[in-house]
Amino acid sequence: MTSRTPADVPAADDRPLGSARTDAERAVESVLTGIEQWRGRTLHYAPVTGGLQNSNWRITVSGNDRRYFLKIPGAGSEAFVDRGLAHEVALRAGALDIGPEVVLFDPVSGVEVVEFLEGYRACTNGDLKRDDIPRAIVAMHRTLHGSGLLGVRKTMLDMVDEHCVQAAGLGLRLPADWPVIRGEYEAAKAALLASGLDLVPCHNDPMPGNFLYREGHPMRLVDFEFASDNDRAYELAILITEMFYDEQRTLEMVEEYYGHTDFATVSRIRVCGALADVKWGLWGCINSRLNSSWDFDYHKYGAWKLMRARTVMSDPRWGLWLATL
Repeated sequence: MTSRTPADVPAADDRPLGSARTDAERAVESVLTGIEQWRGRTLHYAPVTGGLQNSNWRITVSGNDRRYFLKIPGAGSEAFVDRGLAHEVALRAGALDIGPEVVLFDPVSGVEVVEFLEGYRACTNGDLKRDDIPRAIVAMHRTLHGSGLLGVRKTMLDMVDEHCVQAAGLGLRLPADWPVIRGEYEAAKAALLASGLDLVPCHNDPMPGNFLYREGHPMRLVDFEFASDNDRAYELAILITEMFYDEQRTLEMVEEYYGHTDFATVSRIRVCGALADVKWGLWGCINSRLNSSWDFDYHKYGAWKLMRARTVMSDPRWGLWLATL
């Protein structure tokens, strides 16, 4: 990839190693000084916005023909992330040409360095309302799904069950209607298990910033911290849920991925979408206790997700969707 200036020339807002002013900058400098292959080089860094758990930085290294993206795991993220698995999936995505090349990974700290994709930008919610970008995302997912199982099964059911245990262990106060949501979740879990799960390697995290776009170039998929072998319907369902797609767009997305639409498939997408809200609702509530380093209202996020799950579970079609699985 090319840029307007040489890749080893820092931008005006980059900071040189040794000039840290904040705790975050001191943390990134501590990481940079420990990277053996960059010892003796002139290093500059600048923050990359986005993400809810990790600290992200663009790194410029003197004498190198490209820049780098550095990710430092956030406090408490080890409760949710299998760093070794995330690294394995990142390597696979790079080999499949749907993700950036992985340059360095520290299995102890979870610090990861990948190529900085020049000219690319993180997608926005507005981008995912277009016709072309959601279709390109589905194509990337289809490529990943067809690459063979990872050997680490963590379905949406496993995720919710894990979060239930974590929430109980922390003594979290969940919304008053949580017992109702939990009961409907158990009914959905039983129906999905009875139907049989269609396991494929999934990304599991459709935050718009995880999809990178550059006009005239293939899209790229990043951030594999929640990847696992999961039901393929969940991957599409969580994208549809996160983007508030209406009935018509939902049917179009199902057609794009599966090549057909039928009531049973759409029912599975609807049920998995509700479970996605349960999973991320609990995740938010748990993070409100574990992560205080980010200016983000995790509890409000989590409570809202659980409220939306309850709304879907109150739909008159909910029982029919479960019976159709």
